[in-house]
Amino acid sequence: MRSDKIIKVLVVDDSIVFRELLSLGISSEPTIKVVATAKDPFDARDKILQYEPDVITCDVEMPKMNGIEFIRRLIPQYSIPVIIVSSISDAVFDAMDAGAVDFVVKPDMDKLKSIEQFICEMIEKIKIASTARIVRNKQKALYIPITRMSVTIPVK
Repeated sequence: MRSDKIIKVLVVDDSIVFRELLSLGISSEPTIKVVATAKDPFDARDKILQYEPDVITCDVEMPKMNGIEFIRRLIPQYSIPVIIVSSISDAVFDAMDAGAVDFVVKPDMDKLKSIEQFICEMIEKIKIASTARIVRNKQKALYIPITRMSVTIPVK
């Protein structure tokens, strides 16, 4: 990835407080721009078309449709890397199976150090995810991030 490229991010989470925290935190990195936020997958769908994000961050538990089902529907239509942000650890495996490229555990909102570490981790993972090549395929695909680049291996 070139250092002067701005990574456009869409943040999808039902909590307005968490959306704002994540948006402000990752926007502190000059190479990342949060182009939009969405409260649920239906809101996200419209914003994907409008803003054409390079990376999406997505919660698992949301109203109307959960993040896992959203990813299952998104990947066959749009080649956008998705990073799952969730406090539900078991759901992460389902999200990765659905096509997410990475995940980050939500921070303890009562601890500033936890939030700071979370933001640093998100910035790094967004940079890596922005280099992922997503293969749109009706079959599952396996995404393997390798340092600053990613390899996509179709699974038969």
